[in-house]
Amino acid sequence: MVADDQTVVREGLAALLGLVPDIDVVGEAADGPAALAAVARHHPDVVLLDLRMPGMDGIATTARLAADHPATAVVILTGYTDDASVLDALAAGARGYLTKSAGRAEIRQAIMAAAAGLAPLDPAVQARLVTAARIGRVPAELPDGLTVREVEVLALIAAGLTNHAIATRLRIESSTVKSHINRIFSKTGASDRAAAISYARRHGLAP
Repeated sequence: MVADDQTVVREGLAALLGLVPDIDVVGEAADGPAALAAVARHHPDVVLLDLRMPGMDGIATTARLAADHPATAVVILTGYTDDASVLDALAAGARGYLTKSAGRAEIRQAIMAAAAGLAPLDPAVQARLVTAARIGRVPAELPDGLTVREVEVLALIAAGLTNHAIATRLRIESSTVKSHINRIFSKTGASDRAAAISYARRHGLAP
């Protein structure tokens, strides 16, 4: 089942998935309450659910679905990858999390994985979870003017990843990683990666 308040997105996804072998779209919903009603009526294996919907947002809808229909897997499909959205959705009971940049093959793979009991996650979301696991939820105020993205890069440096590996993990260009690292060095006063890692550990940004 597909739940999204944007008609063109919802109908487009339903039409797209209707062409995919082994997947049947049994219903659509434009908001949280409609999604709950449709799941109760159709009992789908998987719900593709948007986060920002009127009436009841995706987090609240996910929590209700997890409580009332535990056999139905929820896969969030959204444009949001901030820490609060990702962690709150997974804590509410979502089994997977994709961004709307995902293609048909990625969405199909996520649906099949979720139906099999696995937890499909967008690579960008995986990177944020790695950071969250290392430093907890990103604090409201970061030291020395660091941004959330710079803290993510710093945590991955502390984990031993190369610039190329960080770029792959965060789905950004290697040149962008270098720019982040230069700004990290400037803001923290670090002269090299070892000094940056030491800084991260002193400030609780890495284990």
